[in-house]
Amino acid sequence: MNLFGTLRAPRELLFGAGQRHALGSVAATFGRRALVVTDTRLAADADFRALVGQLEAAGLAVLIDSSTLPDVPVEQAVASAENARIFRPDLVIGIGGGSCLDMAKCVALLLAHGGRPQDYYGEHTVPGPVLPLIAIPTTAGTGSEVTPVAVLSDSERSLKVGISSPHLIPTVSICDPELTLSCPPGLTAIAGADALTHAIEAFTAIRRDPVPGLALQRVFVGKNALSDHFALSAIRLLWQGLEAACKDGADQAAREKVMLGATLAGLAFGVAGTAAAHAIQYPVGALTHTAHGLGVACLMPYVMTWNQPAIGPELAEIADAAGLDGPEDVIPALAALFERIGIPVTLRDLGLAEDRIDWVAEQSSGIARLIQNNPRPLNPQEMRSLVAAAHGGDRASLI
Repeated sequence: MNLFGTLRAPRELLFGAGQRHALGSVAATFGRRALVVTDTRLAADADFRALVGQLEAAGLAVLIDSSTLPDVPVEQAVASAENARIFRPDLVIGIGGGSCLDMAKCVALLLAHGGRPQDYYGEHTVPGPVLPLIAIPTTAGTGSEVTPVAVLSDSERSLKVGISSPHLIPTVSICDPELTLSCPPGLTAIAGADALTHAIEAFTAIRRDPVPGLALQRVFVGKNALSDHFALSAIRLLWQGLEAACKDGADQAAREKVMLGATLAGLAFGVAGTAAAHAIQYPVGALTHTAHGLGVACLMPYVMTWNQPAIGPELAEIADAAGLDGPEDVIPALAALFERIGIPVTLRDLGLAEDRIDWVAEQSSGIARLIQNNPRPLNPQEMRSLVAAAHGGDRASLI
């Protein structure tokens, strides 16, 4: 095998309990005017106010934008960038869950290059560096603190859309598990299941011929030696810590495992990419208005069952990382883990109407960048069968 690897990551990543207290010193190295992007709930949080206090103590002028909404509507990102131009920030700091971090990425992009988010949809469309960006996650799931992706919702398209560029990777990420201690069990489960799905899809993605320049042609190059390392470590940590963190939010050791797992999963899929579970979730989420993590985690056992003939070696390694007896135990064990932490078992449970199966299959098949990343090909008819199986809870029909 041609040993090939690609890694894209922040310039600096600080991980560990208490690392948030470095924010003031870190931010001061980038300028004197900081735009802080968050949401309304976090803006009133004591930890958030303490972080802003650090910035002010370090001599920075601070503008707080707490307008982030779930799934980042395109119009809101545009409005936030316009409002921030008068302030003339030297850097952007995103504090919060995945939507806050994605909003910060998009605002940093628009402040640097102008235009509208629509100008940058797709891969490698960002023309150069964005404003210096510091990411501080308060949930452990999306991995946005280390990924080259910002996901937005576009009402004109009725689907989520993505901007994918290495220029969107935050300059510095500060990952402090203590910021997740107050996450309720439901959010912990959804975010952590999202992270585990990222890790598994990255580890089982297609392996492409590593022609020179592949990473310049694609943001997501498929599985490789470096992404596999991060993905497998993420699977091990999340399998160990996720259920425990959901049961006892004060379990700091579990919180550390889940946050580190989510960050490593981000490093993995940030180059390897995700696949069919994410492709199907986009239209499902648009119809059901359910959380992204719920959708991809619900779908993952069905997608893995479909992919099983193409991922035998990977299933064996996942079994070893998860402490299971063998590869045949992986999919049932994953489904059982997700069910125990409250992930819906079927798309019907998510609220998808049966008469929308065909539409979901059609839309999913059209998301080529993700379907092409799936280890086993899916034609439109096979996609329809996969969606129907996930709707009815019939994994056996996919074998």
